[in-house]
Amino acid sequence: MQIPSGDDAFLVDIPTRFFRVVMIMTEHTSAKFAPYPAPEVEAIALRQPVASDGPALHDLVAACAPLDANSRYCNLLHCTHFATTSVAATRAGELVGFISGYLLPTEPRTLFVWQVAVAPSARRQRLAQRMLRDLLQRPACRHVEFLHTTVTPDNRPSRALFSSLARALSAPLQESIWLESERHFSGAHDDEVLLEIGPFLPAPMNLHMNPP
Repeated sequence: MQIPSGDDAFLVDIPTRFFRVVMIMTEHTSAKFAPYPAPEVEAIALRQPVASDGPALHDLVAACAPLDANSRYCNLLHCTHFATTSVAATRAGELVGFISGYLLPTEPRTLFVWQVAVAPSARRQRLAQRMLRDLLQRPACRHVEFLHTTVTPDNRPSRALFSSLARALSAPLQESIWLESERHFSGAHDDEVLLEIGPFLPAPMNLHMNPP
């Protein structure tokens, strides 16, 4: 290829596996390389759920094994009666994450996290951490000093998530068998281990959790 003289230049668009480079050459300068702009990734927004999220929540939980499926009516209750203590994560109008939770009726300073669901397409972005952080900073949780949840013994990702949260809150984490397979589920379900985090300062605004 002949390089034009004078101030003329030519562009060579070089595709590579992960990015593209534009090479610019002139008579007066050596080759320069500029990164080809990567496509923008739509941000994930967090908000309080609404009733119309019910059907999408039902489908999301179904796609997030080993979470237990709930009835569609139950999902609608999460999105309405428990909306102030639940989180919906959306991207381009699609529900890609959800946390359902509620304040214990007899212990209003304790938040119980029922389920944490993250769509396969939104994983490896620390979305579960973001949703927990958002939830604990909600007005409805301004007096919360304890967080409880249950996990099955072999659910390592959930254990890691809540262990990380306890460290971020500088709070102790205790665990104990709460619901037993034979006694409470007639052998049709694994044990449910209760994880108890707290006490911690209410409305923790400076959680030491890295953003996604």
